[in-house]
Amino acid sequence: MNHRIYTRLPRTLAVAVPVVAILASAACSTTDTPVANASSTTSISATQQPPATGDSAIVTQNRLSADAAVKAAGAALAKCRADGLGFVTVSVVDRAGNVIAMMRGDNAAQHTVEASREKAYTSAAFGADTSDLSQRTKGEGSTIADLPGTLFLAGGVTVKAGSASIAGIGVGGAPDGMQDQTCAAAGRDAIASSLG
Repeated sequence: MNHRIYTRLPRTLAVAVPVVAILASAACSTTDTPVANASSTTSISATQQPPATGDSAIVTQNRLSADAAVKAAGAALAKCRADGLGFVTVSVVDRAGNVIAMMRGDNAAQHTVEASREKAYTSAAFGADTSDLSQRTKGEGSTIADLPGTLFLAGGVTVKAGSASIAGIGVGGAPDGMQDQTCAAAGRDAIASSLG
């Protein structure tokens, strides 16, 4: 058991309670601004949602639809198979790293599952392909490569709606990262026309 957590808890609460109280009082002091359906989440593949405005407590996010994610994963895996690389795994994740779709090729080793997911998350979170991001990991000392759950090897591509990153496609398992990258890019290309 980690006792350090319990010794820090009172300080955390001392900061959190006043912040919650301030936020609650600010929320109660708003005038009669109607709130839209708070339970609605929009999954899109082609539409841009307008940004939240004013004092709205609701944030609208663009998300890749499950159908588009499955199409992208299928196209990426098909490209790898055509190149003789049917033993890879393809993951499509949202910006938070939640898996939307995953396809594991025949004979894909277990490590390819995590590699593909981490490459997809890295590209989605940073809004750039992992082959480009890997250049930022050079140097001495701590780098972005030290962030947990990320993998800065070629094979992850970002999916954007306009200029905003909404998802990432990662491929893991090919002998060379650029082969993974080519397959992931084929997945992105398969849905590009529906992204607007």
